[in-house]
Amino acid sequence: MAETFTFGGSLAPISCHAWNKDRSLIALSPNNNEIHIYKRVNNDWRITDVLNQHDLRVMGLDWAENTNRIVSCAADRNAYVWQQTEDGKWKPTLVLLRINRAATCVKWSPAENKFAVGSGARLISVCYFESENDWWVSKHIKKPIRSTITSIDWHPNNILLAAGSTDYKVRIFSAYIKDIEDQPSPTPWGSRMPLGNLMAEFKNSISGGGWINCVRFSSDGNKLCWVSHDSSISVADATNSNVIVRCKSEYLPFLTCEWISPTSIVVAGHSCVPLVYMWKSDKLSLIRKLDRSQRKESGGISAMRIFQSLDRNLRSENSDTLVDSIHQNAITCIRLYEGDKYNGTQISTSGIDGQLVIWKIDMNINDAFQVLAM
Repeated sequence: MAETFTFGGSLAPISCHAWNKDRSLIALSPNNNEIHIYKRVNNDWRITDVLNQHDLRVMGLDWAENTNRIVSCAADRNAYVWQQTEDGKWKPTLVLLRINRAATCVKWSPAENKFAVGSGARLISVCYFESENDWWVSKHIKKPIRSTITSIDWHPNNILLAAGSTDYKVRIFSAYIKDIEDQPSPTPWGSRMPLGNLMAEFKNSISGGGWINCVRFSSDGNKLCWVSHDSSISVADATNSNVIVRCKSEYLPFLTCEWISPTSIVVAGHSCVPLVYMWKSDKLSLIRKLDRSQRKESGGISAMRIFQSLDRNLRSENSDTLVDSIHQNAITCIRLYEGDKYNGTQISTSGIDGQLVIWKIDMNINDAFQVLAM
């Protein structure tokens, strides 16, 4: 079951989206320098504000549920923290990132007292509020990063930070800020945690593989999942000597992923369909496609073969340009809509087709699904 929405009657690509705590408001960027805030009224969405402080395309958004603050970053090398005023408008505060390339991704920490910004400057800015000067400042994590940071995610302990990059590697760093935090406790990833300390590093595959598109910690923080541009999904387990379980799929590359239970992961990307994988200690298996509208694939016609056919025959009929799925182009963002990483019951996806889709996930997803042939 899925709910599908478009905003403002436009099919402009949605580069990223984020929800407030009760899911009554959504912030999204229509692939430009603006952030649109929509409020849900019955089964429709009404725009309440347009945030246009950025000069170039917004690359990342995150909404702190408890403090009700939005953080955004963009290709203009800036980040802003947006605070809602009494009249309902959003006031921006510039963050001193100190970077010379585009900011590519941003994420609040679980305690919402800091956030991290990845960038093309081959570094991560860990930002926190300095009350003495009443501004947001940043400290940098640089070594051994040698390429653009494409995705980041926080460990539940509010200290460790995972980062994926275009050098085909996934790294876990300590993002401990001693000015605002107590001394952290040891974790299965390690116990030495000064700011910037490299806790773990994983190469996507022995032969190199593809650049990393998304990284996500599990609900307990002991496992790390990532998807890359070689159409693979991988999980590293800190409680099992950092052993990596990898599955190379036959689908087009995945762009985003999210845990919905301790053993289940939703992935999506250029194939336009969210897929649910189950992780076990030695295996990753596809157990379900959330989009049941795909009929052609069961007959042996994959999305790649459809595009190859279009290229060969230069067809222009509508039947050839429509993808047999709800999303009509790549899915670029997955968010938990209901539940959490331990028990996610609904997710939302947005993509290049300008659609937002809310998917309901069966509660017994780990119980009795037959593994699908890939």
